[in-house]
This record gives sequence, C-alpha cells and structure tokens, in this order.
Amino acid sequence: MKKMILMVVAMLSMTMTMNATEETAMNTVNTTSVKAENYDMSTNMRRLAVYLGLDINQWDAVSDIHHTFCDEMMEAANANDESRDEMVNRAVSKDLRHMHYVLTDKQYSKYLTVLNATMVNRGLIK
Repeated sequence: MKKMILMVVAMLSMTMTMNATEETAMNTVNTTSVKAENYDMSTNMRRLAVYLGLDINQWDAVSDIHHTFCDEMMEAANANDESRDEMVNRAVSKDLRHMHYVLTDKQYSKYLTVLNATMVNRGLIK
C-alpha cells in the first residue's frame, strides 16, 4: 500500500513539474528558447528511481542512459527543422532499447508511461 501511495505521489509531482514547465514555455516570447525547453528531458533521477523501484546497479545504468538521451534531445532541439524529427525518433528508440535491456518488464512498462506522458506534455508527440 505504501508503495502505491509513493507511486501516485511521484507521478503527480512529475506531472505537475511538466505542466509548470509547459506553462512557462508558453509564456516565453523567444520561440528558440521555447523549443529548447521542450526538448530538455532532464528529470529528478531520485524520483524516477523510487517510482521504478531501481536497485543501485540499475540506478547507475539508467542515470547514464538518461543523461545520453538528454544530450541527444538537446542536439535535436538545435538541429534544423528537416532533421529534427528524425533525430528525436532516433534518440527515443535508442533510449527505449537501452532501457529495455536494463529494466525488468514491469519497470519498463512504467518507464514507457512516464516517457510518453513527458513527450505529450512537451508537445513532441501529438
């Protein structure tokens, strides 16, 4: 029961953070920084680790994979319009492939939910 409550709290806090970032991005006049903010996928690794129930070895691996994913998404944000979608798709598929290798099926399912919600909230998936 305690784990379920923690899971709900973690999801709500992630959603609130994402919504706050989205509102801030919409209020910004400079469109270049809005795009860069939307592609910033950095997250609180402690909260993600608690939500996914990671052990210490998984935490290190997920942290490294996610750091690489964030770098690739920022490269996509700075790319020209023609190659941006392709770069995002490549980054997401690479991230999912690596995460699937590290996480259990249950953890991977939770991660997919979080990543999908993040991408939709940031306007990267319509």
